[in-house]
Amino acid sequence: MSKIKDHTLADKGKAQYEWARTHMKILTHSISKLKKSKPLQNTTLGACLQITKETSVLLIGLQELGAKVVCCAGNPLTTQDDIAAFLDSQGIAVFAWSGQTKPEYDWCQNMVLSHKPDIITDDGGDLNIKAHKSKSKILGATEETTTGITRYQSMVKKGKLHYPIISVNGARTKMLFDNQYGTGQSTIDGFLQTMNLLFASKRIVIAGYGWLGKGVAKRCQGMGAKCIITEVDPIKALEAHMDGLQVMPMNQAAKYGDIFITCTGMKDIITKQHLLSMKDGAIVGNVGHFDVEIDAKFLLSQKVRQVRPNLDECILPNRKKIYLVSKGRVANLIASEGHPPEIMALSFSNQLYSILYILNNHRKLKNQVYQVPQEIDNQIAQDALDSSHIKIDKLSKKQIQYQSSW
Repeated sequence: MSKIKDHTLADKGKAQYEWARTHMKILTHSISKLKKSKPLQNTTLGACLQITKETSVLLIGLQELGAKVVCCAGNPLTTQDDIAAFLDSQGIAVFAWSGQTKPEYDWCQNMVLSHKPDIITDDGGDLNIKAHKSKSKILGATEETTTGITRYQSMVKKGKLHYPIISVNGARTKMLFDNQYGTGQSTIDGFLQTMNLLFASKRIVIAGYGWLGKGVAKRCQGMGAKCIITEVDPIKALEAHMDGLQVMPMNQAAKYGDIFITCTGMKDIITKQHLLSMKDGAIVGNVGHFDVEIDAKFLLSQKVRQVRPNLDECILPNRKKIYLVSKGRVANLIASEGHPPEIMALSFSNQLYSILYILNNHRKLKNQVYQVPQEIDNQIAQDALDSSHIKIDKLSKKQIQYQSSW
């Protein structure tokens, strides 16, 4: 039923699952509340997500709520094979293994669609795009990333979106925490594991000052680095300037940076020309969803040798050495384990409640991109506070009356 790398890794995967589950109380509390009613009974869910210990908590939880779950990887290189083995041992159909080729990656997604899912949970948009091309009958979908939402919004403009999609990425309890705190920490972890060099005193060029870029910049600053921001949005560039960061075009920043981290979701952020103008020994890596931000094709066409795990030394025609992290793919998942479980509990709680919302409301929804309903977002935030034993004030009747007066 499944296709994975090594079934004997299931016990190791189970230990990882249990560790993550212990630290995802917001999500597990919601699952335990819903378990008796089995709200996903007779529903098939197709998931295209990063196959990590945190994802296993969501997928097992969806199964406990009655769903038939089929999954594949959201990236060819990020699958944790022990988690894939554990999920398979629990009766979840898994089509994922680390180091997939592009044809294998496509095949795995087609296998998920062959199970005729009712609802899709995606990370980047690849599975939803394939579902549209194959004209699969889908009730609706949820999306984890900015990259995926950008693709669907383009489809809406062209009248090509065939079913409603909820932007989990747009929820405040996802965007403000997953993108900023999760990516910020996991990026530092990935780069440290890859290069084992000092951040303090280094010039770090961060492309993009959205929530990802902000999170990365804060963590780099906290480790004593000097951060340079490149941007195309004047408001975000001004915000970076007001936050005390240097702001300049990539053409200029390329000459100064020691380490480059792209966080934009856009192609051609670091081009061949930028690479040729960099210092000898510069390190470049990407934490955007797809491997289109850095011209990795040019780098990997040079004389290349692997000097450390997930770090390739590329000798350019001008004899400079440039070091590429994780072949230009999402470094915080390939060189590290991705976001911490406490952060993913927030994101996956949004996924869970958005799946239930689609199941209950798909007949009323149009073929467009929706935000997570405000009441869901607020409830997840409250659940997170409750799980940390944090109490906050409530408006009094007089305050509510004053708020609504004019």
